[in-house]
Amino acid sequence: MSSDSARQQCGALYVEHHRWLVGWLRYKLGCLHDAADLAQDTFVRVLGSRELQTEQQLQEPRAFLVMVAGRLVSNHFRRRSLEQAWLETLAALPEQQVPSPEVQTSLLQSLHEVDAMLDGLAPRVRQAFLLAQLEGCTYAQIAERLGISVRTVKRYMAEAYEQCIMLTL
Repeated sequence: MSSDSARQQCGALYVEHHRWLVGWLRYKLGCLHDAADLAQDTFVRVLGSRELQTEQQLQEPRAFLVMVAGRLVSNHFRRRSLEQAWLETLAALPEQQVPSPEVQTSLLQSLHEVDAMLDGLAPRVRQAFLLAQLEGCTYAQIAERLGISVRTVKRYMAEAYEQCIMLTL
């Protein structure tokens, strides 16, 4: 499918389903502004993807849009939760330890990047990585706690580190 054809299909999806998608997102999010933003992000994601090319998705456009928008809703709630935890952490700090607004922004961005990296990992890989990074467990300890071999732990850690590297490129 050519890029012009994909743009035309996305445009048709937008015209036919944008209002409906905003309504669906408003119901999910409880906020018209967030719903409008995520609807726009959904169509940007559709336009930038190759997912639009399958016949099934063209036959069931609302199901396709819900799938794409649903991922964005999940990311939105996870991001909001992370930001709330960050604000609570800042509020608990003594005034002299509160970082400058510039540092706060940089740290929050780093938290979002780490969150995205962790979200991209399979649950067992994520668990092994967090045991190593946050609890300082050795590979043997991780293997014992997860009931897997040390070789599997090494494979999981390699996968996690690869994900870290991919996000920094």
